[in-house]
Amino acid sequence: MAPHSTARLQQTAPLLLLAIVVLGGALRFYRIGEQSLWLDEAFSVWLARHPLQEMLGWVVKIDQHPPLYYTILHFWVSVFGDGASTVRALSALLGTVTIPVIYLIGCRLADGDRATGLLAATTLALSPFHVRFAQEARMYTLLTLNAALAAYALVRLMSDSPATASPAQQPADPRCPDSAAEAGQESHRHHRASALVRSLLPSPGRCLAWLGYIFFTVATLLSHNTAVFFTIATNIFILGMLWLRRHPDYLHLPSTRNWLLAQGGVFLLWSPWLAAFVSQSLGVYREFWIPPPDLPRVLGALAALLSDFLPYRLWIMWVAFGFLIVCGASYFRRRPAYLVLLLVLVVTPFAGELLVSLFRPIFYDRTLIWASLPLYLLLAAGIRRLRTWLWMPVALLTIVAANGISLREYYVRFEKEQWDDAAAFVAQRIEANDVILFNATWVQLPFDYYFRSYHRQVKEHGVPVDLFDRGVLEPKMTEDDLPRLRALVQGHDRVWLVYSHNWYTDPMGLIPATLDEEMERLGDWQFHGLQVYLYGPHRQR
Repeated sequence: MAPHSTARLQQTAPLLLLAIVVLGGALRFYRIGEQSLWLDEAFSVWLARHPLQEMLGWVVKIDQHPPLYYTILHFWVSVFGDGASTVRALSALLGTVTIPVIYLIGCRLADGDRATGLLAATTLALSPFHVRFAQEARMYTLLTLNAALAAYALVRLMSDSPATASPAQQPADPRCPDSAAEAGQESHRHHRASALVRSLLPSPGRCLAWLGYIFFTVATLLSHNTAVFFTIATNIFILGMLWLRRHPDYLHLPSTRNWLLAQGGVFLLWSPWLAAFVSQSLGVYREFWIPPPDLPRVLGALAALLSDFLPYRLWIMWVAFGFLIVCGASYFRRRPAYLVLLLVLVVTPFAGELLVSLFRPIFYDRTLIWASLPLYLLLAAGIRRLRTWLWMPVALLTIVAANGISLREYYVRFEKEQWDDAAAFVAQRIEANDVILFNATWVQLPFDYYFRSYHRQVKEHGVPVDLFDRGVLEPKMTEDDLPRLRALVQGHDRVWLVYSHNWYTDPMGLIPATLDEEMERLGDWQFHGLQVYLYGPHRQR
């Protein structure tokens, strides 16, 4: 890039970044409340409505996630309310704030090159995967933001020199040429004293970087339990580089002592959650719904991070993504340590989740969302590697076009569970002596979220048990639960069954089969993600 172009970019970068952030925010808030809250989102809102201590108790007892997001959502709901648009706005806001953070990381890794930072921010702003989860009342954008801030603090630690230039290196005062020797001696004594002070007290900026790394690493761990792979990744990189003992001049690694002290600080701050983490992990180990990963699932997760919803038939765009990632690796040829850092941050969570999945499957694309950030940085570096003003716009337009197609697919075709329509349908037809049954027990949460606004007084029960009575999030229906089901329908003229996620909680179809024996099916209606059945007394023939 020509010097005058670089100077012009330095001046316009803040305005360009602001435009990118506004665009990313607009995409995240666009049509944010148009679709119904789905099962997991309704669970988030249900938890957030509880008093804080009671909410934390439920998180430990029945959930598999840490409490940070639910705690923030608790206070958010208490101020702004719990409408669908409102609760999702928290995620959209967190996702938008992440855009300038990746810009800062990109600038740091590229030795102050703002073009790389702007390209990384653009890639994140347009990411369909991030837009999707910015429109969901779950913890994934919080996880990404905290991981990004922790990564930025780490990059600051590695790119900032621990000490400033010594006074001895400063030129003597030209107004006093006769005192040069005396000034030199005084400067030398001052340098020795200041060096001693600097050895004991790091610079304020470095102190802030250390505190930022510790604080946001803990926040990352408290955003999602799989974020342990973030700390594993950073330790693999730093300890690996320290073990090599020789590192390039541009890399200012912390001492082994300081790094281990920081890890101790992270563990100390996170340790109050340790017992709950172990309890939740054991619960996941005993039983969890995620299927074992295979090659298509792994490749699908990688494709989702790059450009979710992009049709596979557009293979040329997938080739372009791969080419730019290779170019991004080449961009860091003079700073290979930064390339290693990015690769470790991508590979570690993938490999870690796959390794754990050998014992209990946990591999899930959304839990890998923070691993998309180093991928986007590589894409940005790849575009920057092309250098010329001919090929850089072509590469950028390719990314924009691919994500534009994906975003259109998301806005037009992606559909969440239709709990609002199902609740309205039942509310319009419910009668006084009816009862509503729910399989999987917690499907009652999204239904009631919308059903409550109709003020219908009707009995509701979960099958096999009422909501969380067993202290299990998704208890499975067995034949031992059939007597209770038969008892629940006694004395009611009509029975409604709201049936969803039955592939996991009622795989043998025991609930509708039993109701078909006890009563006559009067109708069944399909909504996206769920079914509604209506049963009544057998008709005399």
